[in-house]
Amino acid sequence: MRKPSLSQVAVYVVLGVAAIPVLFPVYYGFVGAVMGPGDLATYPPALVPTELHWQNVTDVFRSVPLGRFYLNSAIQAGAITLAQVVTSIVAAYAFAFLRLPARAATFGLFLATLMVPWESIIIPNYLTVSGWGLARGSLTYLGLVLPFLASAFGTFLLRQAFLQFPSELRDAAVIDGCGHWRLLWRVLVPLSKPSIAAVGVYVFLSAWNQYFWPLILIRDTEFQTLQIGISQLNDAEAAQPGLVLAGVALSLLPTLAVVILGQRYIVRGLTAGALR
Repeated sequence: MRKPSLSQVAVYVVLGVAAIPVLFPVYYGFVGAVMGPGDLATYPPALVPTELHWQNVTDVFRSVPLGRFYLNSAIQAGAITLAQVVTSIVAAYAFAFLRLPARAATFGLFLATLMVPWESIIIPNYLTVSGWGLARGSLTYLGLVLPFLASAFGTFLLRQAFLQFPSELRDAAVIDGCGHWRLLWRVLVPLSKPSIAAVGVYVFLSAWNQYFWPLILIRDTEFQTLQIGISQLNDAEAAQPGLVLAGVALSLLPTLAVVILGQRYIVRGLTAGALR
């Protein structure tokens, strides 16, 4: 086994030091979730709990309907992820292979939407969704999902992945009798799983962590998402920081699981079209 060179060791050291500001809040969120009031009140703050205080975790479920918040966030994030993956696949195929009038200009205009800040269109979106009656009752789920059914980023990423396939592969599929739909779903999609998984992970993380849109749209407490529900702990239990940290830690678990399981797909998917 070859020993790492001095330059490699230096790179690892620099990366490790740079990772500390990123990883420390995550670490303290999980450690603080099992700290007792004494550890959290010390100055300077304790970095390691003197004893595990698991009551913080159980108290979160008593303070707020955390299970319901999890369900609402799962429905919202799952629906948005599925919708954006499907629409991105179809749109990417159209922009990559179909002969459309002014295809390049249309694709450029489509990508230009990435430069439009979400905050600049949130009022028109709210007025539209609210005017359709999608801010009350079970229709709230549809209101949470409707503005996020398509993504220019996902379309761009998958288009670049589709363009990597040799034209001979498409020609062979056409000779075998494949139409556009069969070519897309039977050939391109199975071969583009890393890129599709990368889009799915990115969309899920963005949807799961949404705060502003659910905050202004949801009127019924029953349909609040996890991010909105966790903020109630800070308002109602300001004297119990351990309870707040326990809620934050519980909300982080799904995102950490998705990142860890989908890390290799993110790297492979984002670099799939790098040589194009």
